[in-house]
Amino acid sequence: MKNLRPRLKDQRGFNLIELMIVIAIIGLLIGVGSIAWGAMIRSGNEAAAITSLDRIRTFQAQFASRNRGKFATFDQLITAAGLSEGFAGERPVVNGYIYTLTVEESSASRPGFFSVNADPQVPTGVTATGSRFFYTDSSIGTTKSNDTQPAKAEDPSL
Repeated sequence: MKNLRPRLKDQRGFNLIELMIVIAIIGLLIGVGSIAWGAMIRSGNEAAAITSLDRIRTFQAQFASRNRGKFATFDQLITAAGLSEGFAGERPVVNGYIYTLTVEESSASRPGFFSVNADPQVPTGVTATGSRFFYTDSSIGTTKSNDTQPAKAEDPSL
């Protein structure tokens, strides 16, 4: 028994300050990682929005070519062209972006027209789903972008 006590006295572990330093370093790594993770999610949402606008523009052109220049709503594109089911409804939210589709019928003086806006659901802050606003329509062959407000046809192309 006397031999056991000196051995226990020589064993040492971590003290409270060392444990607190390790916990602080782990917390710092988690904080930096979560900021980078949020930026990666926003970037992915923006890339998905641009791709979705390109696909919608393509589907609208295909639909119009089969329907004498008439453009479709989101629901019509889902059934006729194979647009994702996530775009069902009036203002669908897909990958953190709110999509708004405006369709104008053709008249004697001008052809039919459509425009699509993709606006971030949460544009600012830590929980932002995107930081850029996007736009496309039937008269342009590209996607327009704006960093501060909903994009329009006059904004610069990507």
